[in-house]
Amino acid sequence: MQTRRDQKRETGFRDIKSGLVETHSHLKYPYRLNFYDIPPRDDITIEEFETAAIDRLRVLAEIESCYARNRSLKEMQTVIIDNVSNKYLKLNRTSAYTEDLDSERRKDHIGHFVLRLAFCRSEDLRKRFVKAETTLFKLRYETDDSTEKAEFLSSRNFDWIQASPEELQDFVPSSNTERYYKVKWTRVLDLVGKRRVIMKGGMAYVPASEQASILFQEYETHLEKALEATAKALPRLDEDTRLIPLLDNLSKGFQAGISSEWNPSENPDGVLTADMIDEMAYKHYPACMRNLHNCLRRDKHLKHYGRLQYGLFLKILGLSIDEAIAFWRKAFSSIQDDKFNKEYRYNIRHSYGLEGKRANYAAKSCQQILMSDEPGSGDSHGCPYRHFSPDNLQSALLTMYSEHGLTSADMPEVMNLVKAKHYHVACTRVFEITQARQGVKKGEGVGGGESVTHPNQYAARSRDLAKKEEGKEADGDGDVVMQG
Repeated sequence: MQTRRDQKRETGFRDIKSGLVETHSHLKYPYRLNFYDIPPRDDITIEEFETAAIDRLRVLAEIESCYARNRSLKEMQTVIIDNVSNKYLKLNRTSAYTEDLDSERRKDHIGHFVLRLAFCRSEDLRKRFVKAETTLFKLRYETDDSTEKAEFLSSRNFDWIQASPEELQDFVPSSNTERYYKVKWTRVLDLVGKRRVIMKGGMAYVPASEQASILFQEYETHLEKALEATAKALPRLDEDTRLIPLLDNLSKGFQAGISSEWNPSENPDGVLTADMIDEMAYKHYPACMRNLHNCLRRDKHLKHYGRLQYGLFLKILGLSIDEAIAFWRKAFSSIQDDKFNKEYRYNIRHSYGLEGKRANYAAKSCQQILMSDEPGSGDSHGCPYRHFSPDNLQSALLTMYSEHGLTSADMPEVMNLVKAKHYHVACTRVFEITQARQGVKKGEGVGGGESVTHPNQYAARSRDLAKKEEGKEADGDGDVVMQG
């Protein structure tokens, strides 16, 4: 009696030209792993198009952050597969029969092809996309079970040939029973460089234990060619006013990561009053907001974009409209009430959705701060890690955070990240250093190894850690029980 697996193998057939093997399965996407040979052909809504791409970009951006922080592949498995992917891009094994596997894999499929459109437009973007996508493929392969790996490998024609014992007898001891695969040496340059293969007649004999390297190289080469083909076809989309702005925005995602929206309901400590903000800024603010607060206190004024960036941050932090008006009125102490009411009160209420079109404006994410409204002379908004000169940045960080544990010895590491344009990773490292007293270790980020992608995320996590520390201290203040 044949098993379902045996029947599937018998009914499969090879398309040598495309390298595909067609299989009969109850699933539209029979494998967790995917070479993304064929683009999605179903109807896709704009919302689905955008959501699939943004959630995948969250994962790829975190992979790039992992590289900036020199994480090993093992550490990446925890951060990317166990944490970030489970939150935004869950992809269960085929053996997870209770999960909606086709729905998960459809989202994965759509997201990959949307990001191809976004990242094919320059050589730099293509290189970064290929590196991140290949790493994601590696992580998924390493965390797949052996049966599903074998089924996926048998589903494609990788053009590798198992070497016969006669071919191996001259250079492999007879006691070695490991299988070897024969491929052109140019396909496994990394293994050749590490001397992990046997070379003969222009062919590389790859041990089965290194078979995954052939697979990863094949995936990388396949994706590079696909991106080049996509770049040639992209001009046809230029007239689609729905997609081009979205693709432009997505291509900026690697610069600062992709954040979640932060809502007032996520405020960990409840009500925030105007009188609490000075202490809050000193203890919990990221550098961008600390700079805005310091400039406001020094100049008793902020320009429009500074007020907008800081005001929305305070709103999401938990400052009510009444407290916001009280805070800004006191901060702008050098102007008269009439001027404040005419020129500033309306805009404060507008940002809270109480005037104009009454929209509920979200606070700016790191990506928005980095990519929009470039600060000019006299402006205080923006990201210090990107918009300050190196000398000014080092001086500002030490002034802001030296009392929280940041020292000049930490600055070379932070500045190297800034030089490499990993601005949000530099901010994350400063968070780890300044929160070390609360038990945060290098590599933990703002939780689960994730990097900072939103100023409110930074502040909320800092407040949460302080609250836990206060709870520990309160637990330790109980009465001492005397024993006699």
